[in-house]
Amino acid sequence: MNLIELLKVVFLGVVEGVTEWLPISSTGHMLLVDEFLQMNVSPAFKEMFFVVIQLGAILAVVLLFWEKMWPFQGRDKGPAVKLDTIRMWCKVVVACIPGAVVTILFDDWIEAHLHTPVVIAGALILYGVAFLLIENWNRTRTPKVKSLEDITYRTAFLIGLFQVLSIIPGTSRSGSTIIGALLVGVSRVAAAEFTFFLAVPVMFGLSFLKLLKFGFVFTGAELVTLGVGCAVAFLVSVLVIKFLMGYIKKHDFKVFGWYRIALGIVVLVYFTL
Repeated sequence: MNLIELLKVVFLGVVEGVTEWLPISSTGHMLLVDEFLQMNVSPAFKEMFFVVIQLGAILAVVLLFWEKMWPFQGRDKGPAVKLDTIRMWCKVVVACIPGAVVTILFDDWIEAHLHTPVVIAGALILYGVAFLLIENWNRTRTPKVKSLEDITYRTAFLIGLFQVLSIIPGTSRSGSTIIGALLVGVSRVAAAEFTFFLAVPVMFGLSFLKLLKFGFVFTGAELVTLGVGCAVAFLVSVLVIKFLMGYIKKHDFKVFGWYRIALGIVVLVYFTL
């Protein structure tokens, strides 16, 4: 791998690390960046790389939330707290069911027909507007669910239904789950934390499916590409997650809505005119 190709991988790792956790669509950004900064790899490897690079991002979540996610250890974890953590993972499984069914049934069709700049632009704008409308609506509402422990199985399943929307490129997995959580009365902080929990099995599952489809056989250059991409995504994700959790304690999600709308318009104009 030459220096230019290595810099491309590093840049894509940065894009993944920034956009995976901010509700602005990592897949959409990766596909758009690829229009201008194409990697010198096979189409099959690129398709797999754009999904598996997310493992770096999810490992950042595991690192930062380990004590909260792992039920069997922790300085202040008594039996009740450990049981709450196990229950939370059961709720995550419930939330994963709708997305898993839709992904298995329609993933190949969506990749073949919807991974286009126009679809990405439309999703960016649509959900950008949704964030603005929902945050305006939330001004007059008090969240019914203020912590992870307050999320019920019904609420988890409803959030999982919204996550199904993220299969369309440009939507954002974190964005769709956060929008769903806000609509059903979950606070911003609890919505973001549940999104992190939900991302762990979803990303590991998607990555395994892509690796299985690709065949687990790599050249030396391909292994370096995956390793560097995941490592950069991991390091950047650590910083972005810390920023996001601090930001939403004092601000709403409107800035991300405006960003999505602006980017969507730019993409639409660029690729259609």
